[in-house]
Amino acid sequence: MNFLEFRILDFLDILLVAFFMYQLYKLARGTVAINIFIGVMAIYLVWQIVKALQMEMLSEILGQFIGLGVLAIVIVFQQEIRKFLLFIGSSNLRSRSSVFKQLRFFKEEQILKTDIDSIVTACVSMAKTKTGVLIVIERTNKLEFLFNNSGDKMNAEVNKPLLESIFYKNSPLHDGAVVISKNQIMATRVILPVSNSQNIPLHLGLRHRAALGITENTDAVCLVVSEETGKISHVREGKITVKTSPLELTQMVKEDLANA
Repeated sequence: MNFLEFRILDFLDILLVAFFMYQLYKLARGTVAINIFIGVMAIYLVWQIVKALQMEMLSEILGQFIGLGVLAIVIVFQQEIRKFLLFIGSSNLRSRSSVFKQLRFFKEEQILKTDIDSIVTACVSMAKTKTGVLIVIERTNKLEFLFNNSGDKMNAEVNKPLLESIFYKNSPLHDGAVVISKNQIMATRVILPVSNSQNIPLHLGLRHRAALGITENTDAVCLVVSEETGKISHVREGKITVKTSPLELTQMVKEDLANA
């Protein structure tokens, strides 16, 4: 009757496995990897049933298949695994351990470090001329890895004329993204990872896909101006929101930085 024994640790074990599997499912949902994820889980379930029925030969074959398939799974799910590790080790979680960070005074000080009004005003101005814009605003996850491998480092203070000159269609710096950290334009012409999600509307271009890609992998906030429609999009955590009111957009970005 040993198989009927059920300890508290067994319950905790099942709970933790369910939690991690659910997080992996959320990260893979909406991508091609979700089909592979379901397939792997199905094979693993069959393997466990075969082992329980003591079907030695089939159990051995499936066991070898799963063992050799670990490397293939890591390769296929490399983006999802990276996102999962960012979720586990996010500096945002570490930053919330400090009581002082929760005080409103410190949050207001963090917001004031970035000239959000200039950024939004520049986006609104360029939206009128349908100038393509892609701006990445750093929150808690550091973005140095983006412009260490691509783009041109700038390290200039944020202001409206500078942003407009960067994204001017004849400017050599307009292609790619601008990365902003603490009111400093850190780099221009930065190449961002493009989202592989299958749920992206077909009418969205490469700028929107790049904004989705970086916000899926970090906690950064992106502002995108469409070259076709002139609409301004706010992108965070892989979700796009089109904003028409400058005041509403400014408030949204301030809340993003306040909650960082």
